[in-house]
This record gives sequence, C-alpha cells and structure tokens, in this order.
Amino acid sequence: MTKTLTVLLALAALAPAAWSQDRIYRCGNEYTNNASQARERGCKLVEGGNVTVVQGTRPASAAASPQGGGAATAAPAASPSNAPRVDANDQRARDSDARAILEAELRKAEARLAELSKDYNNGEPQRTALELRNPQVYMERTAELKAAVARAESDVAGIKRELARLPGGAGR
Repeated sequence: MTKTLTVLLALAALAPAAWSQDRIYRCGNEYTNNASQARERGCKLVEGGNVTVVQGTRPASAAASPQGGGAATAAPAASPSNAPRVDANDQRARDSDARAILEAELRKAEARLAELSKDYNNGEPQRTALELRNPQVYMERTAELKAAVARAESDVAGIKRELARLPGGAGR
C-alpha cells in the first residue's frame, strides 16, 4: 500500500511539469514560445515562474501599418477620432479658469512663504520662554522652520512653472 501511495505521489508531483509549456522567451515587451523566432530576434529565456500573457488590442495606427509591427514602427498617435472635441472658445475659458486658480494658489503660497520667512528670521527665530531654558527645543523649531521655508519656496516655484506652461502668458 505504501509503495502504491509513493508512486502516486511521485506521479502527481511530475504531472504539472508535463502540462506546462516548453520555454517562454521575452522579446522586449513581447513574449513568445517559438524558439527559432526568439533566436532570430535575440530574445531572453524567462526562468523561474509562470508567465501569463493576455493579448490586448492594438492601436488603430499599429493595425494599419503594413508590417503590423506595433508601436515601435507606428507613427506617434494623435487623439482618437472618437475623442470629444473642445471648441476653441471653451478651451480658452478653461485655460483662463486654470490660470485664475493657479494665480490664487500662488498668492496663498507667497503669503505663506512670507509668513514663514518672517518667523524664521534668517535662522534666528524669536525665542520663547521654554526655548530660553531648553536650547534643544529652539534648535528643533529652527530646523522645522527652515524645512517649512524650503517647502514653501518649492511650492511657489512649482506653481510658477505650472503658470508658465499655460497658453497665453508666461506667468509671474
């Protein structure tokens, strides 16, 4: 009985290997199990694990190309033909709204930077009564203020970059 059980366990352990595919090769972002094609294209053998590949749909420009080669041979795609079109006046209104929002954010960020810079006082913030007795607390608060000033400067610079990207002006 134990010999039969051992033989059955050995067969059960070997069965998944028999059902699996031979070898899978990776060719850039594509996979193949065709060894001759993999050699021609210089593909690498995928080892150590199962590979599941789900075939997706190809963009219209790739399907229409004579080679059917995919994105590497296709020209850069524009917006899909079924994408909604925005009227030029609507787009200008959207850009104007975006600019107004960014300018308001810039004003808030600049006010925050000015407040933090005033509190930081070029690395010499006003000491509180607790900080007079405990210099470590003062050093920690000074470091926190310095980091907050750096973040606020970064915020202002980022908003200015976003404003410069908008059409119709270079921002402040």
